[in-house]
Amino acid sequence: MPSKVNASKPSARERLLAAADDLFYREGVQTVGIDRIVQKAGVAKASLYNLFGSKDELVQAYLDARHADTREQVERTLTRFRTPRERLLGVFDAQGQLFTEPDFNGCAHMTASAEARPGSPIECAAERYRLWVRTLFTDLAREAGVADFEGLARQLHLLYDGAGVSARMDQDPSAATTARAAAAALFDAAVRDGDASARIPRG
Repeated sequence: MPSKVNASKPSARERLLAAADDLFYREGVQTVGIDRIVQKAGVAKASLYNLFGSKDELVQAYLDARHADTREQVERTLTRFRTPRERLLGVFDAQGQLFTEPDFNGCAHMTASAEARPGSPIECAAERYRLWVRTLFTDLAREAGVADFEGLARQLHLLYDGAGVSARMDQDPSAATTARAAAAALFDAAVRDGDASARIPRG
């Protein structure tokens, strides 16, 4: 029977992903080579290729893990809100929490995709993340009864992206609060426009 110590020891895959998350996020996926990853993880280089196949596949796994963590944090934050409007704006509250983390270094997907080859696993991972953000805003706007929910979702996605860039490049964690205020104004205007259109007589 394995001891509790051995049973709780991270697997080679977990150690590689932890090393990749630390080094790729702090220094960039192009700057960090495979040798540094395996050294930090304490595994053989052959293990990395057996588990992931290539560096691109490792980067994809790192980005997918970041995506899952962000999604979990957003969903957990949204459980605090009751109305559709509050839930939609709550996405920016969750984003603000990410900005205040000590190791915040911008959007991992945006940084990694900047130098990715078209159609690469890295670009595909970034596209999956962006589709999730757009779908999240679209679904919340639809639930809130916004007539042009897709148009509003696009506007909010742009605010979300802009807040992330400002938080990183301007070192301004309050960017999410500013974006939230702008999102509230856009939401309220979209609701008013929808109500006005519904009152126009059809002839």
